[in-house]
Amino acid sequence: MKWMKNAKTYTPPDFAVIRDDERCIRCKACVEQCSFDATFYDEDLDKVWNWEAKCVGCDRCAAICPVEAITIKKRETPYRYNYSWYGHIDGLKKRAAFGGTPVVSMGNDKPYPVYWDHMLLNASQVTNPSIDPLREPMELKTFLGRKPDFVEFKKDGSLKTKLTPQIELNIPIMFSAMSYGALSYNVIESLGKAAQEVGTFYNSGEGGLNKDHYKFKGNVIVQVASGRFGVHKPYLDVGSAIEIKIGQGAKPGIGGHLPGEKVSQTISETRMMPEGSDAISPAPHHDVYSIEDLRQLIYALKEATEYTKPIIVKIAAVHNVAAIASGVVRAGADIISIDGFKGGTGASPQIVRDNIGIPIELALAVVDERLRQEGIRQQVSIIAGGGIRCSTDVVKAIALGADAVYIGTAALLAIGCTMCQQCHTGKCAWGISTQDPHLSKRVNPDIASEKLINLLNVWALEIKEVMGAMGINSIESLKGNRLNLRAVGLSEKDMEILGILPAGE
Repeated sequence: MKWMKNAKTYTPPDFAVIRDDERCIRCKACVEQCSFDATFYDEDLDKVWNWEAKCVGCDRCAAICPVEAITIKKRETPYRYNYSWYGHIDGLKKRAAFGGTPVVSMGNDKPYPVYWDHMLLNASQVTNPSIDPLREPMELKTFLGRKPDFVEFKKDGSLKTKLTPQIELNIPIMFSAMSYGALSYNVIESLGKAAQEVGTFYNSGEGGLNKDHYKFKGNVIVQVASGRFGVHKPYLDVGSAIEIKIGQGAKPGIGGHLPGEKVSQTISETRMMPEGSDAISPAPHHDVYSIEDLRQLIYALKEATEYTKPIIVKIAAVHNVAAIASGVVRAGADIISIDGFKGGTGASPQIVRDNIGIPIELALAVVDERLRQEGIRQQVSIIAGGGIRCSTDVVKAIALGADAVYIGTAALLAIGCTMCQQCHTGKCAWGISTQDPHLSKRVNPDIASEKLINLLNVWALEIKEVMGAMGINSIESLKGNRLNLRAVGLSEKDMEILGILPAGE
């Protein structure tokens, strides 16, 4: 029978499917909805069975069941508990059975410290009174790009200093780089609609831009990665800014990979590559092996777009990130995007995702401080990404020195993702990270964009509430203002790196 164990490759299931057989009405909705072939119907026995070894815990079957007959639970490890080996035995056995390194999706899920949760915000009392955000104006508008050292005005009051290109955000939150290929057409459509409505931007990712989505011009950041997929003059012209992807937080030091199963005809046309073949972005840009090479690429892109668009350089949060950022600024970048190791991904070797990189909180703090010490902070804007989960994370990131933030996983969760970490399979049961036309229809762009708009609008309101409590009425006044942060439960070294005081001081 097809659910019999294969002794050679069998590893214990991660999830248990608990089905109330008396409540089940045999509608077979769960069978039709399971994209991982973990559920099937036996006509002879008139019973629905589960092959638990294939269950990924996406909860699609439980959500779709009309009589709530299904519960999915995480199984306890079947191995004898050993602190030193906890979490490693299963991985070791899978590597031995299949002869390959596991590929994983989403962000690093190891229990590393989350520094956001150890930082508290200041509140105003008497001498610096709080502000009521419902009755007084609060400014969240943000401009990203290189700023002049000083400005001069003509006698008539008009600006004499020529400003470099900027991108204008109504709120300091953007949708991070997620490509068409990694995500379905309908999800990209949702991100574009939401960005237009709210007055922010979504990043095309490294897969180019489908021609249908050129309509989002004015709210798109286009990316140039090492594979140069879909990069041509019209593509660059659509973007309000161009992002050169050097590194990614979930997989620093390695390139990108889109499996051939996800390279459909439209993906092929968008990426300008053969249908069904793997899309591999090499680890390095093969024309960038030094800061001087990066400068040449930055100015080539500026030249190609007639110096009308700011250039972003995206780097992963790694140990020497401050020095790297300094070099990137001196190479001519207008904006730096720093991606922390909690960032999501469509596919990454597990060993890389779980063990390389550093938290965005530490990376952001040291980059901001290094650029201030060198007197070049005003020459660049900073975007923080990779682990932004809520509106207070946004506030804390800006207080640490960010001008704006990228959100990726949070946006997908708002649409309906259940974080089953199977993006790389192309079988997303919720229609988010798949190119299967049947599965992709599970995302309604109108409904999904409405959820994203709601999320950003609520976050904007919450940011205003927190700023009002701090006695701040402009996001610019919060930027890099670390005196509004206090640490709880952090070591002296942690606080030194973050540049914040302990609570009570």
